[in-house]
Amino acid sequence: MRYVIIGAGAVGGTIGVLLADAGRDVTLVARGAHLDALRERGLTLRTPRGTVSGRLPAAAGPGGPPLPADTVLVLTVKSQDTVAALTTWADAPVAGGGTAGERLPVVLAQNGVANEPAALRLFARVHPVCVWLPATHLEPGVVVANGHPHPGMLHLGRYPTGADDTGRAVAADLTAAGFVAPVRDDVMRWKYGKLLANLGNGLQALLGRDVPEPLSARVRAEGEAALAAAGIPHTTREEEAAARGDLVAHRPVDGETRSGGSTWQSLARGAGSAEADHLNGEIVLLGRLHGVPTPVNAAVQTAVRRAVRERIPAGGFPRGELEKLVG
Repeated sequence: MRYVIIGAGAVGGTIGVLLADAGRDVTLVARGAHLDALRERGLTLRTPRGTVSGRLPAAAGPGGPPLPADTVLVLTVKSQDTVAALTTWADAPVAGGGTAGERLPVVLAQNGVANEPAALRLFARVHPVCVWLPATHLEPGVVVANGHPHPGMLHLGRYPTGADDTGRAVAADLTAAGFVAPVRDDVMRWKYGKLLANLGNGLQALLGRDVPEPLSARVRAEGEAALAAAGIPHTTREEEAAARGDLVAHRPVDGETRSGGSTWQSLARGAGSAEADHLNGEIVLLGRLHGVPTPVNAAVQTAVRRAVRERIPAGGFPRGELEKLVG
């Protein structure tokens, strides 16, 4: 199969370079200075084992000839960019007739749970991935992946439920590239578990490493209560820890530990948007639908939007201001 990685940042860059290093056909899709760097010098992936450089085909979008019929689209953009990316690629022509939305699988290696229903509106074959992959993208053309001994664990399935041969084939390629890639009939249950873990991303982006434990506990407790009220099952911390074991641990790269998660990186890069509305905002939505108060998650949403709007640096949001929002 041929892979098109739509959003070759921290997660997409790691997956793309390692798939290519394992002999798979990979094209990276990016924009701006990152795309320029990919075209000029390729993508440099720094890992605990060393550096891998990939001079891979790089594009801004689907233009050009029809996509080969054995193409797999891998969406790795942040959730706030999902709809635009799906719309851009859904009508891309495929060799032999039809469009990408009609014929090609789209693999969603993203945080959050709103991407899958959005994709199913435009693509007939949707494959969710629960991503455990500690990586950082702050510099054009460079990604740092801290996972060791495996770069990440990527749980694959089919949306809304089940698994199929396409998912198993993708999992086999990811395994060959060094990832742990279990195939799950209930992959969305794993993604909802990951959503609960990601509720702290916004707090880290706002306050840095020194997030008060009671605040972290409150965002998760609100999340668990909202999922329970909605009747949505999710994995537990214990189940996740047992699956991960020591397969994906954080290791320094060139003596440096990982600076921060995905939302932190958006603020650090001054990206102009962040994913809190699709992480904490998912819990706020469920809370409002099912009568569960979610004031801390709502406060995180508001604070992250302000940080983006006012270009407050990662970790630099005034704690007193956040405490006022939380109430």
